[in-house]
Amino acid sequence: MGNFTKQNEERKEKDKVRREKLAGYYFDLSKLSFAGIFVSVIIPILTDEQNIRMWMAAIFGLVLTVLSASLANKILK
Repeated sequence: MGNFTKQNEERKEKDKVRREKLAGYYFDLSKLSFAGIFVSVIIPILTDEQNIRMWMAAIFGLVLTVLSASLANKILK
């Protein structure tokens, strides 16, 4: 039984590391999409070129940011 317990603990540790790395990936995705929003909204505002596509990209980026951050949070729980 000792060998089985050791393998079970190793599997649990690997699963924990895998979840942490996957959550880190989604948190990084959230940061990148937020940075993309910032660039896609601020640059057109500075150049006075505002159109509907800019706002659609900003809304899509915000949704992607929130979804990826919440998914990462669920993975960690």
